[in-house]
Amino acid sequence: MRITSCGITDVGVKRTNNEDNYLINDELSLYIVCDGMGGHAGGEFASQIAVNTVEEVLSNLESSPEVDAAREDGPVEVMRERLRYAIRLAGKRIFEKALAEPEYKGMGTTCLVLLVDSGNVFIAHVGDSRGYVVRDDRIEQLTEDHSLVNEKIRAGVLTPEQAKTHKLKNIITRSLGYTEDVEIDIQVRAVRRGDRYLLCSDGLSNLVDIAEMGETVRALSPQEAARKLIHLACEHGGDDNITAIIARVDEVN
Repeated sequence: MRITSCGITDVGVKRTNNEDNYLINDELSLYIVCDGMGGHAGGEFASQIAVNTVEEVLSNLESSPEVDAAREDGPVEVMRERLRYAIRLAGKRIFEKALAEPEYKGMGTTCLVLLVDSGNVFIAHVGDSRGYVVRDDRIEQLTEDHSLVNEKIRAGVLTPEQAKTHKLKNIITRSLGYTEDVEIDIQVRAVRRGDRYLLCSDGLSNLVDIAEMGETVRALSPQEAARKLIHLACEHGGDDNITAIIARVDEVN
């Protein structure tokens, strides 16, 4: 497997502190975006705990009873459960840190993880950071926002356009750290040479249209595309921290 990747994070135009954190580990084919919440110290700390914990677990091949039980179902289920264990452990660490130290009360983070392994791409997420794939001439959103406005869209109460400016657009319904455990969405897809994956915080997806994201990722190298997407989000208001990772699959084993 050969992947070319680039990640950039930016404080944006209106904030003074960046609560986003991200990880690129090309050796593991592991990519993470986390968007923290809980104030200046808490949000940044929560997102950093999440990034570090997931990388630690997947680097050390830590196991759990759930991972061991999945071995009979094959390598895909083992990796699925390993991801679930890693993200849950991150959430537990954030929750326990907030309980132990009052200054971190209420901190939490979204968590979006992409892992390429044995011809498959695993996408795991909690919250409203988004994952997309650009394949051929089409961009597809891979993740479903865990947010209040998205629930209203699914119920037919709001349109996607109305949701962009809704006063509750920043309320998420799942995050790491708010409770000791959390439900995690995980999907597995076959990877293909030429696929380009975009992972981003809502500071990008709220301000840049999906068609514009797709055209940018398709037309430019990962490095150029990441820089342009950050620039576009700032140009469109930059009212939140902005993080983008682009991973292009150059070879598949």
